[in-house]
Amino acid sequence: MKAARFSSFGDPDVLGLVELPDPHPGPGEVRIAVRAAGVNASDWKKRRGLMDQELPQTLGYEAAGVVDEVGEGVTDAAVGDRVFGFCPDGAAQAELAVLAVHAPIPPSLGFAAAAALPSSIETAMRALDQLGVARGSTVLVNGASGSVGSAAVQFAVARGARVIGTAGPANHAFLRTLGAEPVAYGDGLVGRVRELAPDGVDLALDVAGSGVLADLVGLAGGAGHVLTVADVAGAREHGVRFSRGDDGRAVHALAEIGPLIEAGRFAPPVVSTFPLAEIAEAHRVGESGRAHGKLVLLVD
Repeated sequence: MKAARFSSFGDPDVLGLVELPDPHPGPGEVRIAVRAAGVNASDWKKRRGLMDQELPQTLGYEAAGVVDEVGEGVTDAAVGDRVFGFCPDGAAQAELAVLAVHAPIPPSLGFAAAAALPSSIETAMRALDQLGVARGSTVLVNGASGSVGSAAVQFAVARGARVIGTAGPANHAFLRTLGAEPVAYGDGLVGRVRELAPDGVDLALDVAGSGVLADLVGLAGGAGHVLTVADVAGAREHGVRFSRGDDGRAVHALAEIGPLIEAGRFAPPVVSTFPLAEIAEAHRVGESGRAHGKLVLLVD
């Protein structure tokens, strides 16, 4: 099979497609003929040598496609099913991928939209679970218009929480469609939030990592009511919990997203697509900040 790989660290030009042996699923896993695979910031961090130091490396932890082989003990998927999920080997940007966690693709979604979901919805759901967001909570989401932030907004609204979300003014109308009350980020954030919630908020989630944890701690009444998925140094400085995937992943999000989407209670992310062979260009666009929506590679 063809797969994206790099054998040295560097700029996007180190990426290419290589021939690798076909993978096979183990117990509880499925193999898919990949139709689309998500691209994340961790991909270019790996390519630049800022994370894993092993060489060569394949890329991709989330994908969508059609099951073509099932492992021992799999009872919830069959050959021919459309599924999406996580590839634990980080080798989803390929013609074939093994998924350790999978769920049916919601009927109304295509492969590209489904491949854009796993990482963002797992991160958002894990953060809300760890914060204890429930019906009646007032939650502030810092960085509410991105893929993780917008997922967190929608999950929190579905739980019956009141959500205040920070974003640039151009994204305020979008946040209202998701059920959030928007406020502009930047200087004066605390005052703008208190105009909506004079007594502050119950909980705060930082997705943006924009250096506002001290403000969030004040608004939420203590560091124990704040969680960040983006600011490691700030979390350490202010005593705020930093959520990592190795804390235990909220993979139940994959099974729960389908009913929400089909009921019109969750809007899938906008995607920008590239053929698998143009993975280097996808990295350039992602690193430049010019991406419109989630980056997804399409596999013929």
